[in-house]
Amino acid sequence: MSEQFEPSERDQAAERLRRAGYSEADVQREVTELEEKSATAARIFDLRRIIGGLFVVYGVIVTIAGITDSDAEIDKAQGININLWTGLGMLALGLFFLAWLKLRPAAPVAPTLPPEAVEGKGRGESGVKG
Repeated sequence: MSEQFEPSERDQAAERLRRAGYSEADVQREVTELEEKSATAARIFDLRRIIGGLFVVYGVIVTIAGITDSDAEIDKAQGININLWTGLGMLALGLFFLAWLKLRPAAPVAPTLPPEAVEGKGRGESGVKG
């Protein structure tokens, strides 16, 4: 059984640009721009941001519930204000995730451009003599 894989979206976009008369340098420049947009989207939706934000929000809610607990509710938990301690723990964990995100951001993708793309050849200039 032989499986055939469809070309990736990147390869399809590059082929469309080549057929439209763009040079290889233009294609490389366009691919680099798409990779940069993809890296930006990956940083925006970093799981540390989502997890940290949720823990901070829920931690604030549970901490407020712990601060407003009555003596009867605390006595139910054998004298421990479980909502307060759980809320503070959730706040600490959420702040840890957000600090981790701030101190160790996602590594940016380093695009590699061929020399022709850096020189800025225009559309339709393939550099091929003929």
